[in-house]
Amino acid sequence: MRIFFLLLVATLATRIDLFAAEAGMPQLDPKYWASQAFWLILVFTLLYLSISKFFIPKIKDTMEDRNNKIKDDIDEANNLKNISEKKLNEYNLLIEKAKKEVQKILNENKNKLNTEIQNKKKIIDKEIEEEISKAQNEIKNLKKEAVGSIGKISEEIAMKIIEEISGDKLNENSVKAAVAESSKKNINKYL
Repeated sequence: MRIFFLLLVATLATRIDLFAAEAGMPQLDPKYWASQAFWLILVFTLLYLSISKFFIPKIKDTMEDRNNKIKDDIDEANNLKNISEKKLNEYNLLIEKAKKEVQKILNENKNKLNTEIQNKKKIIDKEIEEEISKAQNEIKNLKKEAVGSIGKISEEIAMKIIEEISGDKLNENSVKAAVAESSKKNINKYL
């Protein structure tokens, strides 16, 4: 269709006289139009063929390579994203596991320390009770000894006082009886 149109234009151009041919423009002279049309068709055909056979396929290949590269990059990015999400999930699971283990260890150690503290507290409480009971027994024994000693000291003091006041020596038994009777009345206040 194109060739037919070009031939029609060339035929019409050779039959019509143009005004510019006489003025010195040879490209408008109809006797040169056939050769000009030939070279025009040849040049544009070669240009068309070179563009369609060499340049456009290279451009298409470059665009396809670029599109393939973009697709590959997107696929690789998606794969890396999936891998990173899996790793992140694994990391989060590990952290959760570690937190649970730490909490478990803390609870076990806390319970263990509490039981150890309770056991030591019981042992210390028993030791304190034993010491308190020993001290109370010692105090009771000391009170008993002190009461006995107080009785003897009281007898001696009473005898010396009476002896100094009266100048006579009294019977030790009567002094002991009087001190014992007085001690019986007042001893319960101090024990």
